[in-house]
Amino acid sequence: MNTLVARNTVITLDYHVTDPDGEVVDEGREPLVYLHGGYDDIFPKIEEALQGKAVGESVKVKLQPDEAFGDYDAEMVQIEPRKDFPKELQVGMQFEGGAEDGNEEDFIIYRVTDIADDKVVLDGNHPLAGMALVFTCTVTSIRPASAEELEHGHVHGGDDEEDCH
Repeated sequence: MNTLVARNTVITLDYHVTDPDGEVVDEGREPLVYLHGGYDDIFPKIEEALQGKAVGESVKVKLQPDEAFGDYDAEMVQIEPRKDFPKELQVGMQFEGGAEDGNEEDFIIYRVTDIADDKVVLDGNHPLAGMALVFTCTVTSIRPASAEELEHGHVHGGDDEEDCH
């Protein structure tokens, strides 16, 4: 049976991501496994390009910032007092912060982008925000999703099994 990428299948991709100039952004060392069919496991434009493909087929999709990690939002940059952070602070470290709306589930990961005297600059934008990306991938496996995966809306299994509630 020749299985194709379709709704409610689990897709495994070998992939890599570059910027429009061909500079590697993500070399895709680990395969990408996702639940196909509108579960927001992968960017919609990539999912659309993969629909109906078979194992061994490849697609190349150019994503504008609003189709990938969003536009860069200057309001997501905050300056905080240095005294509020651990002594061993370095540029690139990440901290979890609450969202402006106070909803505990809407936390934001802030990256330290600068440390100056008594101030720390935190950026809540995704590191790839504002960038156009070229996503190239090859379908390496397709399998039907389990009832549990469909119920939870994401792939199960592997070493990084996440807790499902």
